[in-house]
Amino acid sequence: MSLPAGTHVLPDAEAVAREAAERLIAACGEAGTERIAICLSGGSTPKRLYTLLASPEYATRVPWPRVHWFFGDDRAVPWDDPRSNVRMVRDAFGHGSEIPPSHLHFIPTDEGPEAGARAYEHALLDFYGADALDPARPLFDLVLLGLGEDGHTASLFPGKPAAEERARLAAPVPEAGLEPFVPRVSLTFPALASARHVLFLVTGAGKRAPLARLAAGEDLPAGRVTALGQVAWLLDAAAAG
Repeated sequence: MSLPAGTHVLPDAEAVAREAAERLIAACGEAGTERIAICLSGGSTPKRLYTLLASPEYATRVPWPRVHWFFGDDRAVPWDDPRSNVRMVRDAFGHGSEIPPSHLHFIPTDEGPEAGARAYEHALLDFYGADALDPARPLFDLVLLGLGEDGHTASLFPGKPAAEERARLAAPVPEAGLEPFVPRVSLTFPALASARHVLFLVTGAGKRAPLARLAAGEDLPAGRVTALGQVAWLLDAAAAG
């Protein structure tokens, strides 16, 4: 199987999480600004990454007061629901982390996906400080993404309208392509593309099939992601096959 450009294969999911931690810290240093914007992904491998970042081994290396944390997508469920990415990130970082409360930019979900998408787009542009994105100035310093078994990333599922959105920064996803079948809100390709770097974290044998489809040139949402800088892939040996 021919792997995507910018791919690095590591022994296991723990090694992927540790390499991702090093790259995230490096991205913070590269940003060189008062505010750093990191876009988070859901899933078990990112959760291990977030737990590492809050651990004594890494916590002192993260410039917590300067980092703003955003979300690539979330399910339209209460923030304390086990299916919520907000819940997952809060649990992983821990309540004792040094994140200022105003630096966790949650996707609003309590009024449904359409209202949540509109509100989140407004919040992104307010943080950015303009009415539209400038191709020369990224919104995010780093975007973390995963790969679904159907080739989706964030909540941009094959064949769904959100995967074709080219004007909005956030889109409602009334019908998910995989379980759990609950409505969602997702960043769109234009928002994801406004990043200095994108980093895919892909682990487990279940990801071999979508990786093979991408390698064969199939038009899957994960393969459409671009960035102002590098799009890199961290795979464990099980996913790489």
